[in-house]
Amino acid sequence: MNAIAIITARGGSKRIPGKNVKEFMGKPMLTYAIEAALEAGIFREVMVSTDDEGIARIAREAGAVVPFMRSEATSGDFATTDDVLMEVLETYEKRGELFDYMACIYPTAPFVTAGKLQEAMSLLIEKDASGVMPVVRFSFPPQRGMAIREGKLAYCYPENAMKRSQDLEPMYHDSGQFYCYHVTRYRACRGDLPDGYLPIIVPETEVQDIDNPSDWELAEIKYRMMRKACEGGRTVESGRAATIIK
Repeated sequence: MNAIAIITARGGSKRIPGKNVKEFMGKPMLTYAIEAALEAGIFREVMVSTDDEGIARIAREAGAVVPFMRSEATSGDFATTDDVLMEVLETYEKRGELFDYMACIYPTAPFVTAGKLQEAMSLLIEKDASGVMPVVRFSFPPQRGMAIREGKLAYCYPENAMKRSQDLEPMYHDSGQFYCYHVTRYRACRGDLPDGYLPIIVPETEVQDIDNPSDWELAEIKYRMMRKACEGGRTVESGRAATIIK
């Protein structure tokens, strides 16, 4: 498969200093994404886009390549992930290297596994899709959410206030772990895919935003649960099939 895994790991995290390389369960956070991409065995290149030499060193030690450093334009607080991905693809093209598919993997997602990446890339190709995104179901129906208005609670959607949860359409949100793309279609619209994304569904126990120390502790708890399931030989159900945690 002519595919590249791009791990976006900028230096200078504000909320948790050094988050990308801070030790998580015994090793730098960044290494989990690298190891999953390498173990998947489906990428011709596993690279890290960074502006930080320390991150680059750890990335190389973990087995990824850092063929060039991120530019100043894509290293600032207002640069988007799409800006970074476009820069990577354009720089490779200038070097004479083109890819048919890519996975953008966040560096702070220790729940990414080789199996999830394989599943997403297989779905992308089998369905001739433009993009695939792992999502997680909301544990409580957002349709019955409330806001505080003039000091009092009010239903945002009063028409759903008395409806049973099971009668409401399930809703999902981005797991914030990775995205898979058809490169030509991605570049044509800078990621704003007109035909949208196909989903793979991941369990809530394997999803955790990490923005503060409490989030970090929750992530460690969930990661221990995932590893325990793996060691016990159990499988984790995804949206398409049961995949072994590796």
